[in-house]
This record gives sequence, C-alpha cells and structure tokens, in this order.
Amino acid sequence: MSGSQYKNRGGFIATSPRRERSDRAGGRRCGGLPGPKGPARINVRWVTLVRTVHSHIVCGHRWGTPQPGWEGKSVLTFRGNEVRRWLAGVGAIAEAVAAQRPLSELLDLIARTACELTGYEGAGVLLADDVRERLIIRGSHGLTPGYVERVNGGLTIELGSGPLADGPSSRAFRQAEPVPIADIRGDRTFEPWSKLATDHEWRAIVAVPLMVAGEPVGTLNCYRNQVHEFGDDELALLATLASQAGTALQSARLIRSLTEQSDMLEQAEDIHRELTAVALRSGDIQGVTEALAGLLARPVLVTDDAGAVAANAHFEGVLLDPEKEPVGLSTEWIDEDAASGRITVPVRLGRETVARLWLPGRLADLTELQRRALEHAAVVCALEALRTRTAIDVEWRLRGDLLTDLLSETSSAASVTARAAALGHDLARPHTVMLAAPDVPAAANRSRLLLGATQTVADRCEPRPLVTSWGEHVIVLWPDTRTGIAAADAARELRSASRRTLGSTTITVTVGHRCEEVDAVRSAVRTARGALELARLHGSDRIVTLPDLGVYGLLLQLNDPRELVRFIEHTLRPLREYDERKKATLVATLRVFLDQRMNVARTAGALFVHPNTVALRLKRVEELIDISVQQPEDLLRVKVALMAEDVLGTGTPSNSA
Repeated sequence: MSGSQYKNRGGFIATSPRRERSDRAGGRRCGGLPGPKGPARINVRWVTLVRTVHSHIVCGHRWGTPQPGWEGKSVLTFRGNEVRRWLAGVGAIAEAVAAQRPLSELLDLIARTACELTGYEGAGVLLADDVRERLIIRGSHGLTPGYVERVNGGLTIELGSGPLADGPSSRAFRQAEPVPIADIRGDRTFEPWSKLATDHEWRAIVAVPLMVAGEPVGTLNCYRNQVHEFGDDELALLATLASQAGTALQSARLIRSLTEQSDMLEQAEDIHRELTAVALRSGDIQGVTEALAGLLARPVLVTDDAGAVAANAHFEGVLLDPEKEPVGLSTEWIDEDAASGRITVPVRLGRETVARLWLPGRLADLTELQRRALEHAAVVCALEALRTRTAIDVEWRLRGDLLTDLLSETSSAASVTARAAALGHDLARPHTVMLAAPDVPAAANRSRLLLGATQTVADRCEPRPLVTSWGEHVIVLWPDTRTGIAAADAARELRSASRRTLGSTTITVTVGHRCEEVDAVRSAVRTARGALELARLHGSDRIVTLPDLGVYGLLLQLNDPRELVRFIEHTLRPLREYDERKKATLVATLRVFLDQRMNVARTAGALFVHPNTVALRLKRVEELIDISVQQPEDLLRVKVALMAEDVLGTGTPSNSA
C-alpha cells in the first residue's frame, strides 16, 4: 500500500505507515491535540477518526455530493463541519449504547449512520451466528425486507467452504480487511447473489469487517445503485466507521452482560430471601420445597440420607415418587440421572450429604437463575436440617439423662415420671422394653442412623414411645396403645427400617418384659440387654423374645445373679483351674460335646482332633467334677452351668477349641 493508504490494525486506523510509526513512538500531536503519551490523553479512536476525515477532505476525495447551501463557503468551514458531522454520527451510536437501546435498534442505527455519512444508498450489519458458520443480516438501512429475508434464508452467507462462502462478506470476515466490488455483475464471487442484487438495483458493494477484541464478529456491508470504484481513503473511512461500530457492539454486549448479571444477582437474592423466609415461617423443609416447586414450575422431592421422603411438593397435581438413588451421583454439585430423567442437588452439612433435592428434567433445560434457585434451596434445606438435628440432639440428650435416672437406684419413680411427661412421654401406662444394636461394632454415625431409624418408627405411635441410646444400644420403652402398632410389630418395622438406613450392617432386636410400673423398667432393661448379648452369640440379624431363649431366658430373669455365680463356681471351677494349669481345653471340649448332642465322632470333627483324644478329655472331666457323661441329670447340671456362664458374660463361646 502507498503512504496515503489506510490499514486496519487491531481495530485502530492510522493515516499512513509513517504516521503510524510516529504515533507508536509517542508524543505526536495532531491538530493541536496531545498524543497518547501527552499530559491530557484522549480516545485514540476519536483522534483517528478526526485525522482520517480531515485527510480525506484535504485530499478532495469526498465521494458524496456537498449538501445544498455549501456553494461559496470556504474550504476550511466545509472541512470543520464535515468532521463535526462524522463525530456526531459516531456520537449518536455511542449514545444509543449508553442508553441500552435494543441490539436490533443499535444495528439499524449503525447501518443508517453509514449511509448518512457516506452518501450510500443502502447498508447492512451482518453478525456471525453462535457457531461462527454463517453471517446473518441483523440490522439494515435502505435494504428491503424481501432482500434481507432472501439473503438470510436460501442465500445465507457461509463462512466455511462452498459457493456461498466466497462472497465479499465471507472474505472480509476471514481476512479481517475490507473487500470492495465495483460492479457485482462482473464479479464471479458474487454470482450466487447477483440476480437478487440486480433485481433490487444494487450494482456495487463493499464489505468491511467488524472487529471486537481483535476478532471478527461480522461485517458492515455498504451498497450503491451504480458502478462505483471504492478509493483507498474511502475504504479507510469505512474501516474507521466499522471500528467504531465494533467498539459499540463490544460496549453494548458488555453493558447488557453486566445488566443481566446484576438483574440475575438481584433475583437470586430475592429467591434466597423468599426461601429463607418460608423456612422461618413454616419451620420445616416442606415449606421450602413447596416454594421451590412454585419458582421452578415443576414438582420437587426431598429425600434424606436413607432415601426416605423428607418432603414432597406437587406442581399441577403431579408428585414425584421416590426411587432408589443411583450410584455415582455428585455429592458436591448439581447433577442429573439420565436413566430416570431427574435433576438432583445434594444437601450438605460440612462433608456429609444429609439429603437430596429431586426434580424432573435435564440440566440443559435449567436457566442460570433456576440453577441459583436450586443452590439456594439446598443451602436453606441444609440450615433447616441443622436446626432439626440440633433440636433432636437436645431432645436425645434429655432422654438419655432421663434414662440414666430411670436406671439409677437413687431416683424416685415420681420425679422420673414427671420429667418424662415434660418431654411428652407417659410412663404411667404400661410399656414394653425393647433393645436394638448393630451385630458388629459400628461407627458413631451408624449408631446415630440406627437411633434415627428407631425414632422414625416411634413417630408413628401415639402416645410417644421413649427412644434413647445407651452406648451402642438403642433402648425403646414402647407404650401400650389402642391406635398404634404392638411392640412385636414395631420390632419388625425397626429391623426393616434399619436395613434401608444402615445398608449392609445388620441389627438384632430384643423384645423384653412388659412393665406395669416404672420401678420395673430397671430390671427389664438389664434382662433385655442380657438377652440381646446372648442372641448375638448364637446368630445375627433377628428379633428375639425371652421365651425364644428357653432356659437362657429363665436364667436372665433371676433377681440375684450371685446365686448363679456360686452355682457356676461349684460346677465348673475344677475344670477352669485344670485348663489354666495344664494349658488344656476341657471346658471348650465339654461345650462342643454338648452342642454335638453327645456324639464323640462329631465332636472330634468339630475340634479337628482324634476321637480317642475327645474320649480322654471327657474321662478327665468326669474325674474332676465327679459326673458321668452318660447320666442325663449330670449333663443337665453341666449344661445349665455353661448357660449361666453365658448369661453372666464370663464364659467361652461354644465354638472355641
């Protein structure tokens, strides 16, 4: 290019390479205005516009016809008014951006301004689609609706390859520089649109790229109804105008984005306040769920960490049914289950997921504001869960203190009954004692989950059962009731509920005595605890009553365990001392012998020894405690002694060798 030509460099226009180098060096002044490094900086694009228009007018390259009334005016006056006219046109675009005019109006204004400043008969602003595959006319001036519709329809300008991708607009977009065509009838690249343009009396066109942040976003196309050679200065002015238009687009998008973000933040804050207020008014998660269903216009389900329904809100009569939680869902972010077609949000307290929100749909269907609403709802539900958990912890602590006093020898029945009544429990009516515990040592959270599952079952009974924990055991005083379920049925429901809550961890439940008086609870709890321990020695994952234990159940109900201790000592002490002194296993052999129904061969197989060895051990037992293993009465005495030892928890399990 020659020194008088203009070149688009990153959205800025310089009047010549020499001047461009001088400007970059800094300190150059134009028309008395300070340069970019001067003490009073001004917008470089405005300086460029002034320089470009000034140079064009001085060189006498104005392509439009002077406005009427300019005859006889001085060249200097004409020159100043022309610069002001261009600045006013660009200023109108800037004012439209600041006023946040709709994008379609802004693009029409850019096209109209281009026609007014250049004298062209038509102009269009084309923007790339979201995937940058096509250019679409978004704003125009002087172009008929039929022309715009035809170009955007069957003759859409493409940016890839093919006959519809070689036109001036596509090349200007790809090359980031103006592409003029003096006569469209003689240009083969314009052939797909030639007939359409001729029918609308267009003969010349120039496409100038619209740049935003150094990247093309579209083109400014200007039309003439006669053959026209576009000069270098003319192209430079068009490039300057396109640069200003690109700046306007960038500013409009930024303002629109900031406005949308501000509005979204305000709306999100309103949603958060509304959900929080609902939680405070209703005091439960159900109120939050109903408010969220109204905001999202779809049903919402909340399940707890065990998968049970914590809240369910319908929308237009539709309720979500709980489903088994799929594996692999995120515990941190909004996720979706493609199989069920549901969106889910975890409700977290610290690192623990305490619940989940569920709603129908896909993640792609949610707007940003709806995502914010879900996130806020999860936070409010977490706060509500924390409030509920804190209240439950306080209640459980009070119940634990009540149970401690109930089992204490010093507390009076009257004071315990009065305190229980304050917590909503009527201990004056008969109660059945139940105990439940995991079959294997469980973590603290598992014991808490078992306590929660028991409370869920107890909540269905009226009057309220007393539920509390005692170490790893959960103790329940189940009242007699005409409307609720019986204690045995409650034990079965508790076992089923624990399977859903604890997963693979099984529990054993003992149904103990029915206590008519409060004073009887103390011994009933001890008996039920002993029954539970005995039951776990011989199996797991079951419900046990005292009659199920047979002789064990009778032994557990002896009021004075010291008699059992004396009986055990008298019967088994010689064997214990011999085992300790000789490192033998006489007691263990005797246990297995009784378990194997006095069969020596099966006993030898269970102990992995020779039958003769078993016979010798049994002979030594007969000698030490003066019995005969052939006499049923002697065997009964030994069997009862071993069972009593199990009851007191001092014996050796029957499978020891």
